[in-house]
This record gives sequence, C-alpha cells and structure tokens, in this order.
Amino acid sequence: MVTIAYTGKGDTGETNLFGGLKANKSSLRIEAYGAIDELNSYIGVCRAVSSKETTNILEKIQKDLFVLGADLANVRETKAGALRISQKETKDMEDVIDSINGKLPDLKKFILPAGTISASHLHVARSICRRAERRAILLKESENINIAIVPYLNRLSSLLFVLARYENVKKKVKEEEWSS
Repeated sequence: MVTIAYTGKGDTGETNLFGGLKANKSSLRIEAYGAIDELNSYIGVCRAVSSKETTNILEKIQKDLFVLGADLANVRETKAGALRISQKETKDMEDVIDSINGKLPDLKKFILPAGTISASHLHVARSICRRAERRAILLKESENINIAIVPYLNRLSSLLFVLARYENVKKKVKEEEWSS
C-alpha cells in the first residue's frame, strides 16, 4: 500500500474543519489549533530529554492535546461523537500539579527559565502554551468554543512550570532567582 504524504487540497489557502466546513488557514480557529499542534510537537521534544516520570505525564498531555485540537476544529458543538476536552482533564492535571509541587522547595521569588536541558525545554513549552491560550481566548471572543479549553490551557502552563522545576530538583540544579 502506498501512503500519500500530501493531498494538495490546502493549496488555495483553505482547510477542512470537522463537519465538512472550510476555513481560511489564517482564521482565528486555524491559528488556535495550529498553536496547539505546535505545543504538542514541542512537548514531544520535552519528552525526548526528560525523566521517565515527566515523560509519562507529558505523554498523557500529548493525547489530551490531540483531543483539544480536534475540539477546536469542530465548529458544530452538538455533533455526536465529537472529541471534547472536559473539566475532568483539568482536574486530573491539578492533582498532578499538587503531587509534584509537594516535592519542590517553596518558591519565594521569580526564577529565570533555565537549568537542565529538560527544564529549559519545558519552559519553552510553557511559553508556547501561553501563546496557545491567548489564541484560544481570542477565538472565544468571536466564536463559540468549548468552555473547558481555556482553563485546561491555563492549568497546562502551570504544570509545565512545575515540571521544569521538578526536572531541576531531580538533577540537583539550583534555580536562578531573578532580581531587579
């Protein structure tokens, strides 16, 4: 069987959404789920350089992000069988954050986004996540989107921050405090 790696259908600057609708590739919706795709790809980089525990957590996040991207690509909210991110995923993430945060020293000052290779990559992923969150908020201002998306992304940036700190602690790399 031959697999074709391209279709040429997007050559006009449009792409298909779930439900057969089309959207311009520069639309807010495409920008939002494109940022999710970028985040998911970068989390793959993080997985390649992180500890086993962090990698396991990130694998679950990548699967969630596929659902979240599909959710953003679905403009028909009531479509049966549509993939949707839910408040449960956000709650599960909060549990993970609480568990890992309990293993970290208290944070009394801002820290520089640095440290181990893994921590540094996780800080970049956190920044990409924040951008994806901003894109989702911008989309929400003009179109209906699942109300669980923005809280999920907000919490994910917190998780990525905590994981970056955790990776530094595991490798005994001291966090650099920011001072003005």
